[in-house]
Amino acid sequence: MTTTTPRIQLGSSACRLLCTALVTTFALTGSLALPARSSAASTLPPYGWPVKPFDRVHPVRGTFGDPRTVFTGGPSRRTLLTGEGSFSFHFGIDVSAPNGAAVYPVESGTVTAVSQAKGREYVDVASSNGRSFQYWHITAIVAPGQRVEADATVLGHILRPAGHVHLTELDNGVIVNPLVPGHLRPYADTTPPTVTRIEFMQSVTGPDVSPRHLHGRLELVATAQDMPTLPVPGAWNGLPVTPALLSWSVRSAGTGRIVVPTRVVYDVRTHLPDPATFWRVYARGTHQNMTTFGTHYSYRQPGAYLFRLAPDGFDTRTLHDGVYELVVTATDIRGNHGSLVQRFSVRNTPSVAGA
Repeated sequence: MTTTTPRIQLGSSACRLLCTALVTTFALTGSLALPARSSAASTLPPYGWPVKPFDRVHPVRGTFGDPRTVFTGGPSRRTLLTGEGSFSFHFGIDVSAPNGAAVYPVESGTVTAVSQAKGREYVDVASSNGRSFQYWHITAIVAPGQRVEADATVLGHILRPAGHVHLTELDNGVIVNPLVPGHLRPYADTTPPTVTRIEFMQSVTGPDVSPRHLHGRLELVATAQDMPTLPVPGAWNGLPVTPALLSWSVRSAGTGRIVVPTRVVYDVRTHLPDPATFWRVYARGTHQNMTTFGTHYSYRQPGAYLFRLAPDGFDTRTLHDGVYELVVTATDIRGNHGSLVQRFSVRNTPSVAGA
């Protein structure tokens, strides 16, 4: 049966076996909210990295909004298209660092929570400015109520075999993207993301339809990805992440006139989508890097990120019969972008279709 709403299973055996396949949840401390926007983000000072050196860019192997997928079924196409499991948006960034590396607070503050439950190892530190941070996959050496200093107090050490610390930022209880300009720094990215495929489908799990002869209501799916700004060491080297923004438009193939203005379907430049919209944002077939299928762990296997351009379907009858171009653009957090153009023909009128 197709899962339409994300189900969170933090205690699943797959999560306990693999920190890197942790399924995220938006109820981490019981106090997280997901309003549309946070007013604090533009006024707070920037901060450095949670591992040494604090003033140097580190590889980010998992970015904000990446899909987090744990399937209960085995590794098959059927599982990808219809299988149940736990699905969520990545609520922070994964900073690559060696196992055992010391993790430091990026801002001074007070430890408000410590969890050492297996699969849920994290430390929460609240600052006096309404901002708080969570540091996941670490063995804590601090306690609730303790005062900690940025770049000085060791919160704990990265657990084996995580190979990274997950950093979550919250401004007044709202999860925000740490990579947005003015937050984590230094951070630079000069490589554009790519759109690798555009598909027209009868349904989100149905067969492809030829772009040479489209009619009626269809599903539009685009595959897009970005690469970490710095090479990630070890088994995660060369594995993709998601872009920060995905948009599309339709233009006439003959005149270039825009007939469907730009529509944004994915935007995590500042905040996450509603967690209940996971399978409206991502199309079936999506899975994270090294995803888990039942007891099978897809070691070193890259993820795939398929986006639904029109989750309620695209009705070709809103266009006149003719030839058009669908333009899909992926953009990263620093504005680098790449596009793919797919030409298609609309043939709704029977006489034209017969011709």
